[in-house]
Amino acid sequence: MTIVRVALPVPLRQLFDYTIEATHKATVGCRVLVPFGPRKLVGVIWQVAPEDQFSAAKIKPVLKLLDNSAVLPPLLCQLLSFAADYYHYPLGEVLISALPALLREGRELSDYQPKAYRLTAAGRQLEAKSLKRSAKQLALWQTLQAHQLTESVLLQQHSRAALKPLLDKQLAEEIIVPPTPYAAPTKAAEGLKLTQAQALAVTAVEQACGRFERLLLEGVTGSGKTEVYLQSIAKLLQTQHQVLLIVPEIGLTPQTLERFQTRFDVPVLCWHSALSDSERLHCWLQASTGAAAIIIGTRSALFLPFWRLGLIIIDEEHDQSLKQQDGFRYHARDLAIKRAALQHCPILLGSATPSLESLHNALTKRFIHLPLPDRAAGQALPKFELVDLKQQVLQFGLASQTLANIKQQLARGLQVMLFLNRRGFAPALSCQECGWLTECHRCSAFTTYHKQSRQLVCHHCGASKAIPRQCGGCGSTQLKPLGQGTEQLEENLQQLFADIAITRLDRDSTRRKGALHQALGDIHQHGARLIVGTQMLAKGHHFPNVSLVVIVDVDGALYSSDFRAPEQLAQLLTQVAGRAGRGSSGGTVLLQTHYPEHALLQDIIQNGYASFARSALQEREQTRLPPFQHLALFSAEAHQSELCQQWLQQLADVARQSNSVQLLGPIPAPLERRAGKYRWQLQLYSPNRPALHQVLDTLLAQLILWPQSRKVKWQLDVDPTDLT
Repeated sequence: MTIVRVALPVPLRQLFDYTIEATHKATVGCRVLVPFGPRKLVGVIWQVAPEDQFSAAKIKPVLKLLDNSAVLPPLLCQLLSFAADYYHYPLGEVLISALPALLREGRELSDYQPKAYRLTAAGRQLEAKSLKRSAKQLALWQTLQAHQLTESVLLQQHSRAALKPLLDKQLAEEIIVPPTPYAAPTKAAEGLKLTQAQALAVTAVEQACGRFERLLLEGVTGSGKTEVYLQSIAKLLQTQHQVLLIVPEIGLTPQTLERFQTRFDVPVLCWHSALSDSERLHCWLQASTGAAAIIIGTRSALFLPFWRLGLIIIDEEHDQSLKQQDGFRYHARDLAIKRAALQHCPILLGSATPSLESLHNALTKRFIHLPLPDRAAGQALPKFELVDLKQQVLQFGLASQTLANIKQQLARGLQVMLFLNRRGFAPALSCQECGWLTECHRCSAFTTYHKQSRQLVCHHCGASKAIPRQCGGCGSTQLKPLGQGTEQLEENLQQLFADIAITRLDRDSTRRKGALHQALGDIHQHGARLIVGTQMLAKGHHFPNVSLVVIVDVDGALYSSDFRAPEQLAQLLTQVAGRAGRGSSGGTVLLQTHYPEHALLQDIIQNGYASFARSALQEREQTRLPPFQHLALFSAEAHQSELCQQWLQQLADVARQSNSVQLLGPIPAPLERRAGKYRWQLQLYSPNRPALHQVLDTLLAQLILWPQSRKVKWQLDVDPTDLT
């Protein structure tokens, strides 16, 4: 008997010992089915024959070894072990999260590997007249006489009903066909003519291939960052290396996939949460065997077991969706850098509005800085104009100056984009007599009025209810929408521009499968059109006919308790503005605001994002905020506010025993109550990263012993990007 130490998907920061037959080839990274109390769990072998093992007589046996070889290769195990340590998350849950759902359930990997069918010795010796009663079986037998058939090809030409009798009579047999690495393209793909800055960027990436290097591609919107990606990849494909491209949103995956498939004659696959479990496992297998040349996916694609990874690209590296916000709270950009180091390959981070962390690394020479200061086709950057809403008469939330500009562009047959980062019809319903507002009974927030679905929905906890007929305060029936959302803006624009097509892009309008693809197709049709949407519009879309972008309400994001709010607003404004003027016509951006003199708006308009980012870095350095200090966030929630405060206070008392951290809190979260629970937080700052993690280790070791820890739901977020 051999003792193996197994990582299990349980919220315990420890491993568990089991025995396994010595005849089994148990290796690190293999899955096993083991008993755990009354349950049976799928775990991953982490150690074989550990030195500090218990007596085998006292240990339960493994129920089943699920794999003959490791499903998590050594380099990936190193990455996941680092991630579990850095983010202080149970190793078992980290390892299992890196596997496709079907493998987490304990399915046999061989069931999903490519299959083929061939005749057995008996089948080859059979005479045709033996099958004359079944024409379909005879046709299949004759085909298999010539050559074996893969499952997909066989089912295209024949039926499974014809195959089954041949298998039952042992005239044919099923075999596993191991996937082979993709074939290098016979000729290089032709790309677009590069600008000088693009050519320098491509050369820098090519020179970095074969070793670990970090490169930041800072290119203005429309500067041709994707073309840099494509031409950087081309030479790698000639040597049969694989490429991972991580994009922040599922919505960007189909259009990026189409562009890469058009350019390269190699297998290009996608990976995201909208795929079925079998589709995700297929992609996982193709990556692990080298059958896939390029994988385009969202953040979890980082954990695919690549055969020969040669380059990692993170598009829109600043985007917040690269950070997992619940459970295992990792940042895909940061872990991708670690993976590139383990794989000895370069990593290219691209953005028009790089995060202050990445920009700081570039300015301090940790990253190679590759600027693209101009648009690839030579178009001018969009022109910003502030629209002062004070003392103006608004029509449906739009100033007369804004409406005049919209009419002018539509008359030219061009398209206009209106950005409003609030979906639904209105942020709340209000009583016209007493001022009562519709609030969520589970959150410290108002419920959003959705007119089309006739519901009030809380966008924080998801609770919904029917629209009330009377005021909850005075009983009046005079309830009116307060504020404006994309649904209302679309309805109002239909009244103003009855003959103009309107496309709305938000989470509600694109919920149905295929709706986003259809909406994007409508936008790319030529002719006048109004495009209304939320931040879905800001990420990577190329709309060549958009000449005017209207940001309907800037003010909602100008004042926030989160120190990252100015950075995020500047990124959003720049990204949305970048959709304008990408075609032959120039671009204009109108920002409607009551505070045109605000320093952030003036800096963005006068100097652009690059100038703002560098001044923001100076402010962060003066105030000792990230990236000049390292941050960890403990959050707690419970049905009683006092429990959260007391638990975090106990945590703070222990943390204060160390001189290496500064504390902020315990303080209520900006959204103090969500889904019926009160929320508090404790922020820990330190200029020394190892010292901060040492304090976190001490706190975690102690808090699991506290009885109060079972009364609150708590989370630790290392390097948080959202403090709300």
